[in-house]
Amino acid sequence: MTAHGAHSPEHQAAFARRLLLAVDAKGYGAADTVTQRQLQQGITRLVAEAAGAAGLERARWATQEGGDSLFAVLPERAFEPNLVDTFMRALNAGLRVFNRDRVRERRLRLRAAVHFGPASAAANGFVGRAPVETGRILDCAALRTALVRVPEADLAVALSAVVFRDVVQAAHTTIDPEALRRVRVEEKEYRGEAWIWLPDADARRLDLEPDRWCERAETAGTAEEAAAVRGDINVDEVAGDAVAVRTDRAAGNLKGTARVGRVAPGGTVVGVDIRTAGGEK
Repeated sequence: MTAHGAHSPEHQAAFARRLLLAVDAKGYGAADTVTQRQLQQGITRLVAEAAGAAGLERARWATQEGGDSLFAVLPERAFEPNLVDTFMRALNAGLRVFNRDRVRERRLRLRAAVHFGPASAAANGFVGRAPVETGRILDCAALRTALVRVPEADLAVALSAVVFRDVVQAAHTTIDPEALRRVRVEEKEYRGEAWIWLPDADARRLDLEPDRWCERAETAGTAEEAAAVRGDINVDEVAGDAVAVRTDRAAGNLKGTARVGRVAPGGTVVGVDIRTAGGEK
């Protein structure tokens, strides 16, 4: 008798639970051709080096790659704590070195997602519930917002619920479970949870709700430009006081420009004036 359907040898061979990794670069599309080439080379090299440091046999990974992204299905018995802990710490360290002498807008900054579940190769990549879920976690608004809120961070990691519970919460890594931030993931048809970790920042203290500030930062490529408050003065003569920007608090960057032909005796021109709640400068 020939076996068909869910119990056929072909179906059984295709079904497997694997450790999954997805990586994507922030701001890649806005970079020029030379920078894109450098970032692609950086992703390939740094992922391979981090895999070597974690003992994860990069040559045995099944991968699907795009210019600024990587999706990988790790081989059977790949040690999950090594990917979550050693690999991510090595990747973060490699990014710091890579970015050390680069101008801010040409830095390589990565989002990474880790999941565990059913995945198998298909004609144009991978199929199964877990690869889709990994992509949704990688693209979730909270993970994107984390890199915007912490412009000095080079890496933001999101772990699926099963990875967080079985690897981090079960104390199989050096990562403090309390250092991760639980967030809701609602991307396209997917609804679930993830835990966000930034090796160089405290995710628990971040406001990870996306807003227009973050959307502008994604478009501009840097949080500093998106957060800037600008004020301009362009007059022929100032006889009293002229202030380009006046505020009680400074949460982002303040930029004031004054173009004045003449300042009369006793007049003042201030580009940025920050006062305390009591009115003191």
